[in-house]
Amino acid sequence: MKNICLFLCVLIPVFSWAESDDILLIKVDQLASYMDTDFSAEYTIVQSKPGQNNSSTTAAVFRRDSKEQYVIRIMEPVVSRGQGYLKEGNMLWFYDPESKVFNSTSSRERFQNSNASNSDFTRSTLAQDYWVISGKNETLGKFKCRVLTLKAKNTDLVYPEMRIWISEDNLLRKTEDYSLSGQLLRTTAIPEYYTIGKRYVPKGILIIDALRGATINGKFVHEQTKITIKQPFFEKIADNVFSKTFLETMAHGGKS
Repeated sequence: MKNICLFLCVLIPVFSWAESDDILLIKVDQLASYMDTDFSAEYTIVQSKPGQNNSSTTAAVFRRDSKEQYVIRIMEPVVSRGQGYLKEGNMLWFYDPESKVFNSTSSRERFQNSNASNSDFTRSTLAQDYWVISGKNETLGKFKCRVLTLKAKNTDLVYPEMRIWISEDNLLRKTEDYSLSGQLLRTTAIPEYYTIGKRYVPKGILIIDALRGATINGKFVHEQTKITIKQPFFEKIADNVFSKTFLETMAHGGKS
């Protein structure tokens, strides 16, 4: 009996701590998702490749998290204008205005040849998609953070393993994405957020690719993508925006 009691005393703090981290992950999702309203904003995505000129993409992003929908309409550069993406649940479509064809694509694909993935533009589902393996406290710059190590619950996810840094206000500040073998694939930083009522929107997102880059003057320089989010807006969006017809119309002379 004494041994059993000792065993339970050891286990109870462990389970309590794990439960706390699970709840924290849910709170992170809640702050990064907008289930009670639609969301729209202008995104500027600047891609930096060592030894090359930067490339920039400007897009209008529309989200309806309650139905797992988003639409992205490319506005710049001119060569890509009219291209678009439509996400409906698990289906993701890419529209090419030249061929006037919708092709199915994947959340794993790179967005407009940047270091961002198509999955970066949807709502946060970390608690739904990952198990919390461990947690620890750590300081990240000016932020006191809880660092969680996550493992994917299924093989459909873009990243099988993650480490995430959560500040005391339950906001995501940094992520590291790993392959199944434990290879670091990319690092993402979110230093600042807009506060709009009780909602939070990143002002900027920096993604550093751990694998892609070039050696410049004897030093390896990583590719990186900087996303700047402007004009965040929370209000109901017309239902027809979340459709193939909308992307077709906008690409061929329609008015927003």
